[in-house]
Amino acid sequence: MKRLLYIWTLSLLCLLLASCRHTEEPTPWDVPIPYGFPTRLNIPDDNPMTVEGIALGKCLFEDGHLSGYQGTHPDSLMSCSDCHARAHNYDIGTDNPRFPGGKPHGRTGIHTRHTAMPLCNLVFNHEGYLWNGAVGYQQSAGAQTIEDIVKAAILAEDEIGSTEARTLAALRQDSRYPEMFKKAFGSEEITMERVQKAIAQYVRSLVSGNAKFDRYLQGLEQLTPQELHGYILFTTEEGADCFHCHGSGGSPLFTTNLFYNNGLDAAFTDPADRSAITGDPMDRGAYRAPSLRNVTVSAPYMHDGRFLTLDEVLTFYNEGLQNSPYVSPLMHKINEGGRHLTPNEIADLKAFLSTLTDEEFLSGDR
Repeated sequence: MKRLLYIWTLSLLCLLLASCRHTEEPTPWDVPIPYGFPTRLNIPDDNPMTVEGIALGKCLFEDGHLSGYQGTHPDSLMSCSDCHARAHNYDIGTDNPRFPGGKPHGRTGIHTRHTAMPLCNLVFNHEGYLWNGAVGYQQSAGAQTIEDIVKAAILAEDEIGSTEARTLAALRQDSRYPEMFKKAFGSEEITMERVQKAIAQYVRSLVSGNAKFDRYLQGLEQLTPQELHGYILFTTEEGADCFHCHGSGGSPLFTTNLFYNNGLDAAFTDPADRSAITGDPMDRGAYRAPSLRNVTVSAPYMHDGRFLTLDEVLTFYNEGLQNSPYVSPLMHKINEGGRHLTPNEIADLKAFLSTLTDEEFLSGDR
């Protein structure tokens, strides 16, 4: 009888311990895949998405103490969100008081080589990151993932400009973090690897796919005649011919995530274009085609932020193309200097692009 009681008690203890371990494990988070989106996700095996990891990542993403300073003066603090604001599609914006004209610079005042990029829908991107694709390039022995970008941004002089030791020391002074790290990673230990993983989880959670155009595709809303004509212009070679780079095959991401010389310049001085990564001289002046989702709020535009408004971008493609031996063959009207659409057609195209704005995503309502 005593032996049976001992076995029963031991079994009960094992069950209780197992139950405790289970409740302490972070909660898996499934990426919400919008209607028509690809289902292949770019999530490293060693950093699965969890509710607690994303919550921690959001807090870190917005924390100016990533710069390693414990004061409150804005000149000593810098966070990821300073250059990647939600209201601007996690881009820098042109009305950012810290970066006039949308020209980003690091905490120490050193300007970045390229402007910031929007961060939405990166979990669906398998073509590397940054304007030139330096992170994740197949032949690169260096940075490969969003996790790598996080650490690079924290340490780079033209970005947050901290050191690993200083950043960790500042974060360890914040009473919120021990419990948050424990919930996300199983212990209160704050390490750079965990900081990288948490912020990367948050960035991968930034999925935008509920714009008016998405609801139109689902039969939930109608486009106006102007918007519909703009969509036709967008998707036809006889019209604006945007779709080759920003939606080939009807991609709902509104980018191929590939790299093109789009006729922006005729001479090239940037040592960090796509050719610097691939070693292919035909990649001179080539940069990633960014997603057009939320494009109306994603200013400034182009890798150097030279265009401050969407109207400037449309004017460039319509009449400002620059020819060179490196222009992508997809720029079908390069010899004519642009598409030469009428003012009404430009207005229609802009109306369609406005249907790609996801208000819920930008406001943080989900």
